[in-house]
Amino acid sequence: MIPEELIRHVIAALTAFEAALRRLHPIALPALRKELLVHLEPLAAVRRSLPPEKPKASDGGAASALRRACDFLLVAIKNFADEEDLQVAYISALRSARRVCRAEEALYPLCGVSPGVNRHFLEPGATLPPEVKTSAEETGVLHDGPSDHPHARGGFSLYVPENYSPARARPLVMALHGGYSHGRDFLWSWLREARSRGFFVLAPTSQDMTWSITSPDRDAHPLYRHLESVCSRYAVDHTRMLITGMSDGGTYALALALSFQSPFSVIAPLCCALPPADLRQARGKRIFWIHGAQDWIFSPERTVWACRELRQAGADIKLSLIDDLAHTYPREANATLLEWFGINGGSPEK
Repeated sequence: MIPEELIRHVIAALTAFEAALRRLHPIALPALRKELLVHLEPLAAVRRSLPPEKPKASDGGAASALRRACDFLLVAIKNFADEEDLQVAYISALRSARRVCRAEEALYPLCGVSPGVNRHFLEPGATLPPEVKTSAEETGVLHDGPSDHPHARGGFSLYVPENYSPARARPLVMALHGGYSHGRDFLWSWLREARSRGFFVLAPTSQDMTWSITSPDRDAHPLYRHLESVCSRYAVDHTRMLITGMSDGGTYALALALSFQSPFSVIAPLCCALPPADLRQARGKRIFWIHGAQDWIFSPERTVWACRELRQAGADIKLSLIDDLAHTYPREANATLLEWFGINGGSPEK
């Protein structure tokens, strides 16, 4: 077994990255980089202490998983905002964020053998009941798409609760990534809450580098096929489906929900803009819009105006402006959104 002391350093680096990405802003990059560099040597020490790669490891691949996580994190820290030009530095920070997602992906299979990893993928105070296989369907983190390459576009990533049983339908959150991002990355923004509360997360990937906001049907057709595929395999509670998204993903979530054929009546857009849409479709929709007061891409003033327009069109809308948030994902908002939606905290459904 891998000593928990080694895993602790990896979890500390992941936690530091989560805090840094929450504060992501071009002018904050030098300070964020300095904070992350503190974790470089402890991670390197963990990497050096791991046994060499073996074809058939006696630990079930735990050392290999930890090695991959360390490698992704080491590169992510070294390259984070390592440029003088702020625009180039910001892009490098986003690339580092993608490597952090690969580190999470490498660590996740260790939940069953490492208490530290298991806690990392749960909300504070949550416990996960023992897995009881009552279904032949796969559970955990799954990927489906046109290619096995982690950056292939047009597919989807899915989280199925480990204690899933077809006897009980579960809620589903469809989470849409921002521009130039990927569903395989954005899934990890919801994994902790999904494991803790026992719901599905469907994180599709746009066909191009961002969502087809001006031609919604182009991405809508494959996205609805993905949803239909998941619903045909698993017991999804069709009365409890939430669509959410960050940046372009939030804008596209609104575009889909405001189209006449949408199965979604509950929408949670974050840090985005109101798309061109027939606002008559807003009547009866429930919307919780979260935006950063420091957003430097989509102004909060435009968001206030958009919410006013949606309310006048008949939407039941709630707006939360977060004072210290720029244009980045506020992980702490997940719990607020879920409780508004009706998925409360505590142990997941059995």
